[in-house]
Amino acid sequence: MVKVIMGLKGSGKTKQLIDLVHKAIREERCVICIEKDPTLRYNIPTQARHVYTSSYGHKGFNFLKGFICGLHSGNYDINEIFIDGLYKIVDGSDTKAVDEFLEWLHKIGEQENINFTLTLSADPADATEVMKRFLI
Repeated sequence: MVKVIMGLKGSGKTKQLIDLVHKAIREERCVICIEKDPTLRYNIPTQARHVYTSSYGHKGFNFLKGFICGLHSGNYDINEIFIDGLYKIVDGSDTKAVDEFLEWLHKIGEQENINFTLTLSADPADATEVMKRFLI
């Protein structure tokens, strides 16, 4: 399952994501939080694994796909992956590339039984049809 939290800067996307992480941990899920820099480290319990993409010096959707596959191949128990600030991580806001990425996440999520929740910093009124399918 893929869930997208979309809104303009300051609209509470990250707070909503943090609440969902806490809920997943209470349900004893294996949780990974991916973000560009360690901004959430004090807001998310240590039971969740924090991963910072800036540590690896790469950007883009192909990097992020490989990164997610690598995390999963190292731990098949992962069942929740939260991605905060997709546009920051991939360093861009190409909606076509986002649509393709969301479709890929959906396919991988169903295949491997992983739930993905991510934040997009953009006006929900500008969401593509693919994005709208996953909005919460």
